[in-house]
Amino acid sequence: MGSTTDKIKGTANETIGKAKQGIGEATGSERLQGEGAVQEVKGKGQKAMGDAKDAAKDAADRAAAAARRAAE
Repeated sequence: MGSTTDKIKGTANETIGKAKQGIGEATGSERLQGEGAVQEVKGKGQKAMGDAKDAAKDAADRAAAAARRAAE
């Protein structure tokens, strides 16, 4: 899965998780509040994974560019 996909899915899970928590609070459903909290954390993790993939790709691109310059 690409970094953009991770970030999109992460944002969606965070948003849905927050909504579930709000609905759970409004209806008094502790189960829904808990599910929402778990889903929100999952989304944050997915977004962090996307950021890490971007950082790794950037580092690899910089290393490749440096190697090309050194070879010239």
